[in-house]
Amino acid sequence: MRSQSPKNRLSEAPKGSYQFFLFKTEPDAYSFDDFLRDKETVWDGVTNPVAVKNLREMPKGTKWIFYHTGEERRAVGTGSVLSVDASDPKVPVVRVKVGKGLKTPKTLDQIKAEPLFKDSPLVRIGRLSVVPLTEEQWEWFLG
Repeated sequence: MRSQSPKNRLSEAPKGSYQFFLFKTEPDAYSFDDFLRDKETVWDGVTNPVAVKNLREMPKGTKWIFYHTGEERRAVGTGSVLSVDASDPKVPVVRVKVGKGLKTPKTLDQIKAEPLFKDSPLVRIGRLSVVPLTEEQWEWFLG
């Protein structure tokens, strides 16, 4: 087994925290196509205290799924966290970069039908805009 370089260790999530999330957005407000065009952006406009806490505690390198809400209701792409400035705990500044589009976008109906998500806040707390994912759930989105 290869040892990790110090650089890789710095971007890992602390033990017990999530390394994968799902971010929801209205495609009319900011779509994955917008994200692909911009390459990087600041993820803002989040007001739910649980979602804000999730953003504030994200380490650099956190991977996430880009999910369109509204009429579309489907996961469409990926991104990763470049940095988090949590100096204002109520409004963390989360800089993110684009990843890739999902080979097979996943609809909300598909997510709800998948046993991996039966206890997930994604299906239990529909209004939560920044949702933690397990590694298995992350892999399912990529599959």
